[in-house]
Amino acid sequence: MSAVISAKGLSKRYGKHVALDNVSFDIPAGKIVGLIGPNGSGKTTTLKAALGLIPFEGELSVLGLDPRTQRDQLMQDVCFIADVAILPRWLRVGDAIDFVAGVHPRFDRVKAERYLANTKLKPAMKVKEMSKGMVVQLHLALVMAIDAKLLVLDEPTLGLDIIYRKQFYQNLLEDYFDENKTIVITTHQVEEVEHILTDLMFIRDGKIILSASMDELGERYTEVMVGSDKMNAANALQPIDQRTVFGKSVMLFDGVSRAQLSALGETRNPSVADLFVATMKGTYA
Repeated sequence: MSAVISAKGLSKRYGKHVALDNVSFDIPAGKIVGLIGPNGSGKTTTLKAALGLIPFEGELSVLGLDPRTQRDQLMQDVCFIADVAILPRWLRVGDAIDFVAGVHPRFDRVKAERYLANTKLKPAMKVKEMSKGMVVQLHLALVMAIDAKLLVLDEPTLGLDIIYRKQFYQNLLEDYFDENKTIVITTHQVEEVEHILTDLMFIRDGKIILSASMDELGERYTEVMVGSDKMNAANALQPIDQRTVFGKSVMLFDGVSRAQLSALGETRNPSVADLFVATMKGTYA
């Protein structure tokens, strides 16, 4: 399967600051990829490079095109949401539909109107009259009506309450995604996208420090609640992280067989959030 996004030696500097440091990765088609990292790690810079919004060094191919020189052609097959708050407050629902229909060749007006019919949004309603959750619904209607091959979401639910965040991702999964589309998501709310991701990339200080499918993560990483009598044996296996839960030690292991670890205590797959915290320790110091 050919890569939808392929980067080799991708680098970007802002003055003396290195935002991306010789990054290489491939994102195959038909995947939902979480690009996760702390503030300033290079997430948004990576997306901006892929969308042709900034110059960069190295090689980057998106849908087989160079975003630096073929951006107009590329954007016919790409849809991008940065933040639902970016819609102008004077914009009416009907005007938003008219605008997208006029600029995107793959927009399906009937599909957008069908989605909006299940909401409280009306064609004459202005953005300034909407709750932020209603703005999300408008965004979803516009995005899910575009037959794009690549959907890029940069913190799309920032500032929303939990109900609308869950609705956003549920609708995305049920009404938009299929094997012909690829979705790349950056978010700080790791636990809320975990259930829809097929692949995960952790980025820190401009470098990709982890890139794997969710299945590979389940096979590679194991958490163990270690009994006090097993601490020495557990430490001998070199856990990559250790924390205390209700007075008991929970250790995270990378690449140690579950059969071997089961002798130390109860085992389980770590959540993406726990894996993220363990991987990023020291970053927030």
